[in-house]
Amino acid sequence: MRRSLAGVALAVTSMVALSFLIPLAALVMSLVKEQSVTAAEQRAAALAPVLTLTTDPAALRESVAGLDATEYLVIHLPDAPPLGSSQAPGALLQRAQKARESISQEIPRGWISLQPVVLPGDRVAVIENFVPEEELTRGVKASWAVMALLAVGLVAGSVLVADRLGAKVVRSSRNLAQASRALGEGDLDTRVDPVGPRELRDAGVAFNAMAHRMTELLAVERELVADLSHRLRTPLTALHLASERMAGTPESARVEAAVAELEAELEAIITAARTPLAVGPMGQGLLGTPDTNAADHGARCEAADVVRRRTAFWEVLAEQQKRPCSLELTQEPTAVGLSDDDLAAVVDALIGNVFRHTAPGTPFGVRVVRTAQAVELVVEDSGPGIPRPDQALSRGGSSGSSGLGLDIARRAADVTGGSLRIARGPRGGAHITVTLALAPPLPSERRPRTSRRRPGWLRRR
Repeated sequence: MRRSLAGVALAVTSMVALSFLIPLAALVMSLVKEQSVTAAEQRAAALAPVLTLTTDPAALRESVAGLDATEYLVIHLPDAPPLGSSQAPGALLQRAQKARESISQEIPRGWISLQPVVLPGDRVAVIENFVPEEELTRGVKASWAVMALLAVGLVAGSVLVADRLGAKVVRSSRNLAQASRALGEGDLDTRVDPVGPRELRDAGVAFNAMAHRMTELLAVERELVADLSHRLRTPLTALHLASERMAGTPESARVEAAVAELEAELEAIITAARTPLAVGPMGQGLLGTPDTNAADHGARCEAADVVRRRTAFWEVLAEQQKRPCSLELTQEPTAVGLSDDDLAAVVDALIGNVFRHTAPGTPFGVRVVRTAQAVELVVEDSGPGIPRPDQALSRGGSSGSSGLGLDIARRAADVTGGSLRIARGPRGGAHITVTLALAPPLPSERRPRTSRRRPGWLRRR
């Protein structure tokens, strides 16, 4: 923008300068020429009264000596040689003598002025005044040079002023863009100093108001989440009391374990909601960006261990609904750049979708596969599948669902530099593969030696 404004100022000022400079240069040249010709005619008119009084060559030479430019002033007397060196063409001289006509016109080497004077006895003398070409253009080049310097100074000054104004506009817009990027990356404290033109100042004030309002809304939202989570503690207490009354029954241990797990999840939700507004789980939380790698913040877990624990939690419900459940885990290291809670949320979201969108008794399976550069988490079922996989990753895009579960899995994959694929699997239902890039080895870890893999699948039904 700064360069564009300077270019516009240069173009406009140049056109204005040229539109005035060209006519002014022609006018200066015309004025200089007119002044030289007028001075020559005045010299000739001043000598005419002398010719009416005397034609004595000595007296005429004395009169001519009192005038300027005497070397170009010539007197043509009748029946006598001219007094001076004549530059007039013969045709013009005869025309002035015979027709008694005043002639003033341009000739190849300059300008000639012929003034006839009628003498006693009806004789005609001609006063010739020649103006050389250098006299016609004397001072013109100097005037043109001065005008050109003034034009250059005017153009340079306008470009400099436009550049200063453009720099102020560019600086204001650049600060606003940087603050917008910082706010988008999760820096809620970023603000701009409204400077520059009035429109940009208004935009800066509006940006600050928006950022302040966004911070307030997010704080209120997180507080509401924490309050709602606190309200769930009352029914949890009732469940604890019910499990105590069930003590000694076969179901009491399972109910107590489920209640303890639910209470732990509830505490995690409250803790996360009450933390300051910043980058949260999966490196993005409420305000993070998908390309923020959680591994850069120290998050790390063994994917196989987390999947084993969460699948064991869901197996209780699977047994109640008579759902066959299979689990296959690799025995190789599966460290990924996510925290235990983040990966557990992914597993819960994917398995929860199976229970939510398939009928009781529908089999499903969970696998963890180790590749050269990544860990693949596969969840598949024998249900109806996902009819539109391309829309399933958008919240509200999947049929009868908010799409939040798949969105959580996709964001987790993006954080580690992986991906999420949805297809129809061998079981006939949905086949979801979450690829998580392997976390870099810790400094204290030694690179493992290459060895032959042993049969590393653990199957549990």
